[in-house]
Amino acid sequence: MPTLSRPSPLAAGALPALFIPIWATGFISARAVVPHVDPLAFTAIRFTAVALVLALIATASRVRWPGDRAGWRDPVIAGFLMQGVYLSGVFWAVSHGLPAGIAALVGSLQPLLTALLAQPLLGERVSGRRALGILMGFVGTGLVLAPKLGATDPSGIPPLALAVSLLAVLALTLGTLWQKRTGGRVDLLAGATLQFVGGMACAIPLALAFGSTAFDPAPALWLGLGWAVLVNSVAGILLLLVLIRRGAVAGVAALFFLVPPVAAVLGYLLFGEVLTPLQGAGMALAALGVAVASRG
Repeated sequence: MPTLSRPSPLAAGALPALFIPIWATGFISARAVVPHVDPLAFTAIRFTAVALVLALIATASRVRWPGDRAGWRDPVIAGFLMQGVYLSGVFWAVSHGLPAGIAALVGSLQPLLTALLAQPLLGERVSGRRALGILMGFVGTGLVLAPKLGATDPSGIPPLALAVSLLAVLALTLGTLWQKRTGGRVDLLAGATLQFVGGMACAIPLALAFGSTAFDPAPALWLGLGWAVLVNSVAGILLLLVLIRRGAVAGVAALFFLVPPVAAVLGYLLFGEVLTPLQGAGMALAALGVAVASRG
């Protein structure tokens, strides 16, 4: 089992600060590539490319691969849930009519689900302070998304797409808990590589069964794919695994509350999307909630 030294206070604060914008840019890269490629096909290509990149890095680094069946099986299961089911489900739901604001709000339920399930499944106690921080983060995220939600007709939400989005968030939650429970005995880089093999095991059959072969090789597609592979996936998943291994799983999950606000800022900077005072207040509340939860 690999050992991780305790990070300095500066490093401990830098890791979450780096993870949040990396994860948030996934929404930006998705917006850039969806007009040029089928979402399920894109996730299958993305996971395959990431698995190959990580395998090359792992080989060059001479990592220690698992020595038993469980060591190979557990990261694949986590990746099947955290990568394959979650991202494929969200992309499919949005492409089938689920408004982006609704999808983001559903995604913000993940920390609450994690906190609720961490105690019965992991025996990890969620303190009152952490529960308060998670609730503040949820309310703050809701305020950020409120203008978009207010412009959406609830009767127009496709029930099947909404159900798929909810199942995708549940899969991400279960994958996070599974990773926390089983990931400590596998080398970090080897585990990340096997996770994306698990993502491939989910995404490729879905793309073959339900995806489209339409492919527009526009520059935006290649830029989006490169960013999604090297930054969102390779850098993002390694940071997430380090955070999960070094911190309480409910506290790590609370970081996801900052992703929608950061994505909103990026949308403003890159696409001119206007932020209202209500959204600014929501971002402040979400940031405060993450700070409270991380100290729980």
